[in-house]
Amino acid sequence: MGVVVLGSINLDLTTYVPRLPAPGETLFGTSFITVPGGKGFNQAVAAGRLGATTRFIGRIGDDGFGKEVQSLIAREPVDVSGIAVDPASSTALAVISVDERAENAIIVISGANMAHDMAEVARCEAALADASVLMLQMESPLTISLAAARVARAKGATVLFDPAPATPLPDEAYQLANLMTPNEIETEILVGFRPANVVEAEQAAVILRQRGLETAVIKLGSQGVYYQSANDEGFVPPFAVNAIDTVAAGDAFNGGVAVALSEKRPLAEAIRWGAAAGALATTKPGASSSMPTRAEMLALLDNGS
Repeated sequence: MGVVVLGSINLDLTTYVPRLPAPGETLFGTSFITVPGGKGFNQAVAAGRLGATTRFIGRIGDDGFGKEVQSLIAREPVDVSGIAVDPASSTALAVISVDERAENAIIVISGANMAHDMAEVARCEAALADASVLMLQMESPLTISLAAARVARAKGATVLFDPAPATPLPDEAYQLANLMTPNEIETEILVGFRPANVVEAEQAAVILRQRGLETAVIKLGSQGVYYQSANDEGFVPPFAVNAIDTVAAGDAFNGGVAVALSEKRPLAEAIRWGAAAGALATTKPGASSSMPTRAEMLALLDNGS
């Protein structure tokens, strides 16, 4: 069974700089790339490259940026027939700066991503006819994502919810999501404190599960990943890689988890797949362009860390 992703798609304008500029400061950069992005599309590319039959549902504007996005996404192993062209909205843009430590700063102009309506839900429902996992994020309207989650749960699909960019969520979001995958900052927004270690990640997971969430997955960046469900919990240490760009590493993580779940693999294995995919994404520049292949992920899993 495959993976359906409902979410954002951007044109990413990424600059590489020695350090992130201070307010009012002008810096000379070292290089520049233009690639498709958006948390939704990044996750779709990750799932597709990792081997799942993947369908992406989203929206772009009827403008020059939209045409550039369409030309760039054609090369990816993702069914993009679910992307609507909206003449009333602009294509979303993300302006990204990445420094020499692989840290980044991002400005997003949401455009068509925030124009999603029940038409996206209808396309999502059709795509779920032969898919077992639905991936959602927070760069499109929450009401539409929740409507899609209801459809997915009614069909027996697994809902993987990435609460990013984070904002306080209604109780229904926790009850509809099978898995939620916040990082440290997103966890702080959701539960009121930022986990600095595994013990605090466990405490945060308990709070999230008390709200109705089935499985809480707390990403601790360079420290690894903690996960907890009613029947399983564990910690996956980080994989050792040479990181150059952390943009979209979380999206690669979610893609790895989704593909493993679509193949009915155990939760512990799914988290390891996610951790390996996320680590590999930091070794390449760009957003969707940094998503790893299945061969790369399996090689890293075989080598361990």
